[in-house]
Amino acid sequence: MTTALFWHAIQTYTGSTAMTQMIRAIWPSFLNIPNHIPESVGITTQQMVSHLIFWSIQFPILLTPPHKLQWFFVFKFVVVSITCIAVVIAMCKKAGGSGDIWKQEYKVDGAMRSWLILSSLSSITGGWATMATNIPDFTRYLKREQGVYWQVLFLPLIQLCLGLFGIISTSAAKVVYGQYIWDPLALAAEWEGPSGRAGAFFVGFAWVIAQIGTNLSANVISCANDMTSLFPKYINIRRGVIIATVTAAWIMVPWKIIHSAASLLSFMSGLGIFLAPIAAIMGADYWIVKRQHVDVPALYKARGRYRYNEAGTNWRAVVAFLISVVPNIPGMAAQVNPSLTKGVGGAEYVYDMFYIWGFTSAFVSYSLLSRFFPEQSTLIEATIPGEPAFEEISASEEKADGSEGGDEKTAVKTADYEV
Repeated sequence: MTTALFWHAIQTYTGSTAMTQMIRAIWPSFLNIPNHIPESVGITTQQMVSHLIFWSIQFPILLTPPHKLQWFFVFKFVVVSITCIAVVIAMCKKAGGSGDIWKQEYKVDGAMRSWLILSSLSSITGGWATMATNIPDFTRYLKREQGVYWQVLFLPLIQLCLGLFGIISTSAAKVVYGQYIWDPLALAAEWEGPSGRAGAFFVGFAWVIAQIGTNLSANVISCANDMTSLFPKYINIRRGVIIATVTAAWIMVPWKIIHSAASLLSFMSGLGIFLAPIAAIMGADYWIVKRQHVDVPALYKARGRYRYNEAGTNWRAVVAFLISVVPNIPGMAAQVNPSLTKGVGGAEYVYDMFYIWGFTSAFVSYSLLSRFFPEQSTLIEATIPGEPAFEEISASEEKADGSEGGDEKTAVKTADYEV
């Protein structure tokens, strides 16, 4: 929950920089707004206006029930894909080709190059660590459970395409502007004139949609679900969303985090070392140990079969978690504080593949521990489904009041969102 709040804060402020590009594309004088905020605050008047506008647009979308968000993610996919392709085409046209990045020779070889590749893979995979752990918050709304398997194909493919688009545009930027520009918004900031500002507007718009989508899928909904689990009597998903977005966007002052806390950002980037074993243990428990057979009602009982012991902990999961995390901590410490690099020795190489090591070691160790030291009370022959949230309206009642079964299903899905 804390991780989600931090990333929601950072992503929201990042979205406000995209809003700046949209506004300046229409009114260039927006960049010249006089600053009336003290420098110690860490944000200018113009940036605060962009932040407020972005947050105000994002807020009602965040309040939309998850099962009604399919339209938004389809819209996001279309808009972002078209914009990415358009930027690549435009930059290649300006540069007269894709630039010379493909012609550069390797500057590292041998083992160093191999470890660099592993580090890059972990960095990309770690960026999806939050999604890997909170994906059940969305798959619970699937009409067909087979839909989740498409992610195995599409997520790596999408990430590969976006990476290639970024490399090509950055290489072309070197030819056009004399420097490598990796940030799409910084690239759009270079575009002037009517056509250039139009392009900057659409880049900013696509980035705004992308940031809202990221906040929805990776941060706010998961944080709200955690709150409902901790305080079900007082907080539902809608209230959790309101608390999360107000806390992250304003109380946590994200502009301070971005501009004056480089070590904190490094720490946040490395939190995948804790999320990887969580995702691995959940996957191993469901697919390998329980063989997809779960007692659903028992999941909601404080003293049900899944309590394991009086403390409510599964020691197998604890051991697997420690096996995964402990070897990664020295490397993470060196990442946050580079002066510690010499002190951690070869442990930094484990961190170079933190997600691969973290997920694999936790998955294997938890599966083996559960195989040789099983908790028999949690192993059942077939799934025990839960009772429906509401009893079905009898046929006579439906006829009397003219209600439809579909309305009741909608009531079940949106119950968590009623304030």
